Amino acid sequence: MIRGNIQRRENLNTLPEMNHLIISKSQLKPIYRSEETALYNADCLEVMATFPDNYVDMIFADPPYNLSNGGITCQAGKMVSVNKGKWDKSNGFDADLEFNRQWIVECRRILKPEGTLWISGTNHNIYQCGFLLQQSGFHILNDIAWFKPNAAPNLACTTFAHSHETLLWARKDKKSKHIFNYKAMKEGIFVEDRMKAEGKQMRSVWSIPTPPANEKTFGKHPTQKPLALLKRIILASTNENSLILDPFNGGGTTGVAAKLVGNRKYIGIDIEKDYIDLTIKRLDGINKNNL
Repeated sequence: MIRGNIQRRENLNTLPEMNHLIISKSQLKPIYRSEETALYNADCLEVMATFPDNYVDMIFADPPYNLSNGGITCQAGKMVSVNKGKWDKSNGFDADLEFNRQWIVECRRILKPEGTLWISGTNHNIYQCGFLLQQSGFHILNDIAWFKPNAAPNLACTTFAHSHETLLWARKDKKSKHIFNYKAMKEGIFVEDRMKAEGKQMRSVWSIPTPPANEKTFGKHPTQKPLALLKRIILASTNENSLILDPFNGGGTTGVAAKLVGNRKYIGIDIEKDYIDLTIKRLDGINKNNL
């Protein structure tokens, strides 16, 4: 696994009730903090290693899909390179498997007994993650098909157009009593989802468009998730005052969604400084109605 440079800042505190991080072995500290948010520009394994057991309430992980292979894709009606950055390049099956194993095992250690882990992926990585979830002791609750009604076409025309991603939702072990706000999902109003029947149980296929232009006001991440997706996940599987972790923070959608839902704390980790900067802009822009 390729590790990034760890950024250290000496004058930043952590979130309330996170002061143990200040005296961790590696002295990792957030480069951004507010009352409810801490952002780290570092390797997620390095940061998570400083957290105690049974620490966070929910984890949303959007790990590298390993899609950057020199191919092409369609974006805004134009043919563009599929390459997203060196962080998205495969290091080979065995190395990719070991990386996924390490962060999944660490997620299980730091999750509270009632906590859950969400993993987003495609056929390029999600089956590795599903296998590793079960191998490490997680109990899979659902596999959600996130259908993208406005998905880009397949320019190669050699396969069906990729119009969905898979979300795996798992609790710490089979005997755990996990958080699930069933009533909020059944009775909530989800205007973006034409497949959700009003007043009916929410099913495992979610129709949510890819991020609109107003969610890219300050820039964008190449695998950015829509706010509607993360808000739904947070509402479904956390309560007020829950602590949410995203070890692959990316453009910060999880943190923005946590702030919009309200009364949640958030930790985001990303190895790329530019995306931490983007997250900060998005968080600071919430009060200006720019997301």
